[in-house]
Amino acid sequence: MKRELLVTADGSHTIAIPDMNVTYHSTHGAIQESMHVFIHSGLHAIQAPAIRIFEMGFGTGLNALLTLQYATTPVYYYAVEQFPLTAQEVEGLNYGADLHQYPWNKDVKISEKFTLHKAHASLLDVAPFVQTFHLIYYDAFAPAAQPELWSVAVFEKLYSLLEPGGILVTYCSKGDVRRAMLAAGFNVEKLAGPPGKREMLRAVRP
Repeated sequence: MKRELLVTADGSHTIAIPDMNVTYHSTHGAIQESMHVFIHSGLHAIQAPAIRIFEMGFGTGLNALLTLQYATTPVYYYAVEQFPLTAQEVEGLNYGADLHQYPWNKDVKISEKFTLHKAHASLLDVAPFVQTFHLIYYDAFAPAAQPELWSVAVFEKLYSLLEPGGILVTYCSKGDVRRAMLAAGFNVEKLAGPPGKREMLRAVRP
């Protein structure tokens, strides 16, 4: 699987996979998209003395990095990634690469307020958790590239990971995705999307 470094419209990097016709972030701005979808619409919507976050798609580590920078309460951050970037790919990114240096498949205390667990695994193989999460960053590739990650069954699994009142945010706003979320039991709302995208979705477990 060939991956290429790409500069997005806001000057920040993303990764492209030409054979799949996908990019890890919006070409209209990687940082802009992550801030809008995951930080402003997700992290800032959670009111808790400590926050547990589950991320599907660690990728370049940008969402985790921004969470580390903008969280005002302690965070436990569990990220799933089936195909981690190589050291060479990480070195090419023009934002912090520090989170990539930490080992996989174990809790690592990055700071007094941030603990990271990077799971080298497929979402479909992730075992049930004892604890639930306040927030899910759902950053899988688009349904056209990975339809199996946008099914009712997957959203039922994600529903079970969340606390009552927990939130799932994603850049994707397709009708089929919204209907799959509703079928899994979520309450779903459309929000204004980041630059280059009209809408995004935020789902809440009742």
